Amino acid sequence: MRTHFDNDDFQFGLENALGCAYRQASDVGEVLATAERIKDGDDEAWVREWTATAGACWAGAQDAEAAEHRVTAASFYRRAATYYATALYRIAVVADGNGSGSATGPRQLDLWRRQRACWDKVVDLQAVPGERMAIPYEDTTLPAYFFRAPDAEPGETRPLIIVNNGSDGATSEMLMDGGAGAAERGYHWMTFDGPGQQAALFEQSILFRPDWEAVLTPVLDAMLARPDVDRDRVAVIGVSQGGYWVPRALAFEHRFAAAVADPGVVDVSTSWMASLPHIMRKQLQDGKQTAFDREMHLAELLQHDAKTTLAFRGHPYGLATGSRFELFQTVTQYRLGDEVAQITTPMLITSPEDEQFWPGQAQQLYDRLPGVKELVTFTAAEGANRHCEPMARSLRDARIYDWLDGYLR
Repeated sequence: MRTHFDNDDFQFGLENALGCAYRQASDVGEVLATAERIKDGDDEAWVREWTATAGACWAGAQDAEAAEHRVTAASFYRRAATYYATALYRIAVVADGNGSGSATGPRQLDLWRRQRACWDKVVDLQAVPGERMAIPYEDTTLPAYFFRAPDAEPGETRPLIIVNNGSDGATSEMLMDGGAGAAERGYHWMTFDGPGQQAALFEQSILFRPDWEAVLTPVLDAMLARPDVDRDRVAVIGVSQGGYWVPRALAFEHRFAAAVADPGVVDVSTSWMASLPHIMRKQLQDGKQTAFDREMHLAELLQHDAKTTLAFRGHPYGLATGSRFELFQTVTQYRLGDEVAQITTPMLITSPEDEQFWPGQAQQLYDRLPGVKELVTFTAAEGANRHCEPMARSLRDARIYDWLDGYLR
């Protein structure tokens, strides 16, 4: 069975799928058998084979549910959600049914809806079912899920963990990224789809925004209104790009007992700029839109997946098509400035070795924080390197929650 891809995107996707086994959201054998069927670097094969494995799990879940095998059904649905999310990881660069890139096309939406349906089944079938919420947000609402601590009575007041997603992670992945760890420690937990994330993007067309305090504060307001949430003991974990959004919000929202950024992110745009040649970065800096768009157009002609990848990544920013200059300029707004000095919430910053997207920024954020703070490093020697420590879920939870316990117990 294949255990390694030379293509780094494929390898990272494989590591994420394997890491989900710790929380029973994948089976190692299913993951490795699926990877064995995929030619290294073949995006179409990636989407096809993960979709096939997910479909088999979905069928097994439906059979088990019909036979009233609740635990088995939940297990199959949980794994199917992971495998559909893994298929979606490369959907942007494969052809849609109409022959165009599927960055925002019907194939992506169909797979996403299957993934979401599996997650919703998990929410309902687990031992303590979750609760769907609608968080008031401007003139609409944001979808959210609340999970009572397994050993708590209905209505019992407990501390709460809010798990804040990143740019394109599935909502189901928040179970692995903090939810399960909270539950087994006796905490309530919740997660939500903010602007540009999951259902808020695909079903409501609500886009990213850099001023995340406009999002996290309404979420906190809604949770503090619940009688089963301890108002003085609420923490938030920012996952992936959430490592930018959470610190940004904390500069203006001071009611959290503690917060985690995994990893710390100071400037989201650096992951976009890294692949640009110096001349194009200079064009951005100097405001030369025509020249930049011309260079980007040539690059998209020479690289078959560049156009669809940019459309996929630009979709949550509201610039899936059109001027690439405007897209990149928009992304540069997602950086922390002087407002960091206003953060009073105690913060834990994770710094994984071999961070692919924002290397070095965890240390930068730590250095700029004025108050109580701690930097925790995850290393390759521990098997805990790479973005969000995908292969070290147990160690990640141990370090994050042992720190949070000091503020929530």
